[in-house]
Amino acid sequence: MQHLDSESLSLLALGEELEVHAADHLHSCPDCAADYVGLRRTVVAARPGPDATALEVPGPHVWAGIHRTLGLSVAVAENPLGSPAAVSPAGASPAGSSAAAVPGGHAGPTWLRRPGVWLAAAAATALVAAGVFWSIRQNEPVITPLASAQLAPVDQHSATGSARIIEAKDGRRTLEVTLNRDEAKGYQEVWLIAPDLSRLVSLGVLAAESGTFPLPAGLDLAEYPIVDVSDEPVDGNPAHSSVSIVRGTLAS
Repeated sequence: MQHLDSESLSLLALGEELEVHAADHLHSCPDCAADYVGLRRTVVAARPGPDATALEVPGPHVWAGIHRTLGLSVAVAENPLGSPAAVSPAGASPAGSSAAAVPGGHAGPTWLRRPGVWLAAAAATALVAAGVFWSIRQNEPVITPLASAQLAPVDQHSATGSARIIEAKDGRRTLEVTLNRDEAKGYQEVWLIAPDLSRLVSLGVLAAESGTFPLPAGLDLAEYPIVDVSDEPVDGNPAHSSVSIVRGTLAS
């Protein structure tokens, strides 16, 4: 079954008359009928009230954006309010084409000169943008905070910061560390340390005000709850320098 295209359904929802076969198809096809009902609701909701004539006339770029976003045909690329629309090359009007003159100096197809069409098109554009935003939000990784810590200065240092453990939807855990200043004479290294300070795990170098560090799989945070940022000299020694800048204990 050949369904009605989106442009025909939009025209019908806006009150245009279609060919007999299109109307017959709409009455017999539940899918197209459902699409029409949705479009018609948008048109009715966006229909202007008695003060519509007081609205500011939009510039040609507005129609160009609506035309591009909705993927309308070349036949309706002309700005319905008279000024040439700055459409993209793919949607440009054929050379030499012009719209019919209308009272008030405006030009364009009759159906496009109706105030309701502009509001309906704007509403449709908003729906498209909302759909794109929803799709982006759906694809964002889901994270769950597991624990956090406030990082306090150690000894002569004055830097402060924060740390938190987050878990992604796939189970991978990371440590996020943020400091308000870099006081290292060498470079800053991030560690997880046991409560008795006898065991520690290096997570990497903090080269900026903040950093994200993947946790080793199977690491038990209960055994390594202390977050430590140390000042490490560039000496090739992988051990902790014993000079800590900030430190804090993770708590859920």
